[in-house]
Amino acid sequence: MKQLFFLLLAASLVACSSSVKISNAGAAPGADLAKYKTFDFYKLDASGDTVSKGFNERMDMLKSAIAGELTSRGYSQSSSKPDLLVNIGLQVEEKAQTRETDWRTDGAYRYMGQRNYSWKSEEVVVGYYKEGSVTVHLVDAAANEMVWKGTAKDILPTKESKIPELAKAGMKALFAKFPIAPKQ
Repeated sequence: MKQLFFLLLAASLVACSSSVKISNAGAAPGADLAKYKTFDFYKLDASGDTVSKGFNERMDMLKSAIAGELTSRGYSQSSSKPDLLVNIGLQVEEKAQTRETDWRTDGAYRYMGQRNYSWKSEEVVVGYYKEGSVTVHLVDAAANEMVWKGTAKDILPTKESKIPELAKAGMKALFAKFPIAPKQ
């Protein structure tokens, strides 16, 4: 019975773990991130047909999550001559989930020509999903040089109520690669 309990516990932990993938996280050569004290965000300049409804609300969620991670590491947000400027890049792609047909599970052979019965394997679309990536650049405001960058990528939830949770989890995973640890 104990083995079954531990097996279920392990399976639930794996199921609850975040699928956020982190890439390209790191500081620029010679960058000393401890010397900076304040940060602010670049002014957002997005408009036109490509901006979806809810874009500004989602961007505010990301800014809040990033600000939370930076303040937990001792930085303070200041709009008056900040040491660091935060640049956020977003990319969302709609992707198709496919599977390959198999005569063992998909039924009988298909007729492919006169007196020639054969099976043709093919990719079949079974669903669509959106995958998003967020790239965060920390830029030295005085020198206008990037001092740290990182990218987080994950499948976006279909429910709007899950987006703030994903933003926090994604930024937490991304800033786990940040060279300055959170202060307790």
